[in-house]
Amino acid sequence: MVEEVGVALGARSYAVRIGPGLIARAGAEIAPLLTRKRVAVITDETVAGLHLDALRAGLAAEGIAMSSLALPPGEGTKCWAEVERSVEWLLAEKVERRDVVVAFGGGVIGDLAGFAAAILRRGVRFVQIPTSLLAQVDSSVGGKTGINSPAGKNLIGAFHQPTLVLADIGVLETLAPRDFLAGYGEVVKYGLLGDAGFFDWLEANGPSLAADPARRLRAVRRSVEMKAGIVARDETEQGERALLNLGHTFGHALEAATGYSARLLHGEGVAIGCALAFELSQRLGLCSQEAPSRVRAHLRAMGMKVDLADIPGDLPDADGLLALMAQDKKVVDGRLRFILARGIGEAFVAEDLDPATVKAVLDDALRGR
Repeated sequence: MVEEVGVALGARSYAVRIGPGLIARAGAEIAPLLTRKRVAVITDETVAGLHLDALRAGLAAEGIAMSSLALPPGEGTKCWAEVERSVEWLLAEKVERRDVVVAFGGGVIGDLAGFAAAILRRGVRFVQIPTSLLAQVDSSVGGKTGINSPAGKNLIGAFHQPTLVLADIGVLETLAPRDFLAGYGEVVKYGLLGDAGFFDWLEANGPSLAADPARRLRAVRRSVEMKAGIVARDETEQGERALLNLGHTFGHALEAATGYSARLLHGEGVAIGCALAFELSQRLGLCSQEAPSRVRAHLRAMGMKVDLADIPGDLPDADGLLALMAQDKKVVDGRLRFILARGIGEAFVAEDLDPATVKAVLDDALRGR
């Protein structure tokens, strides 16, 4: 069964289609968007090996020709060199402004291919076909595209909304357990930021998501519903959309500190960041002691990274991590914004925090390593 969530953005509204078998019927889904029956697909080598033939067959069923470029997998691909490679390839493929680029992969490919589409000929339409849990519940929806800089995560990019998102939950069965759990870091974030009932449901059902398609569909749909609603109300993150960054201020700093490497996946950084955000909230007297304990207990029950001690290798000291946070996109007028919580499902944007309190939380977390 395929379910649909709309992202209401006026003339740029689009559908997020969620369910099994969407790659096999990609041609029927995409054909109405095309002025000529061809698409250019950007993917990564891992996804290409697993799923590219299935996508080609799904498109060919509707007479749609496909060319493809497979980039190296991993966060390191979100860089200028691979954007240049992608744009030059799209130009060589004679992709026109009315054509469609397909981003076929996880969050890295979705961000990079979307950015390439945004800057190609000043904006070419693109379709997201996310193949990871993280991409299906978060990065494929909302139009944030971009790449990383040595100075920080996602500092180079553009808002460029997709024309369609096809989230085939069947492909999630091919994910390595670590990648599935990293994506779950974004799923649990939605319960923590604005839906305590969803968090309750995840506590009961989270461990069975990988094996249960019906529960997996419900988790993806609810996550997309929450994000779509927030994006429709605040597309370019002037206010409410900042809530989607719960856990990300800490998490992005940790990703930068680990060199955007396999030492720490994005969703793992988000999970650790959510635990730290609730710890900081409790230190500030905003929430009960039970809240951070409950967050950590659930992440532990899922087998996820929770503490800085779970990150292999050396990390900077607290001052070094604070310096990385100072490069975060959420800095406004030199002030770092944190997403804090008054309880499970009650997140809010906080500014002008005392850096000493943040440093104390980081010092304690580092001592636990």
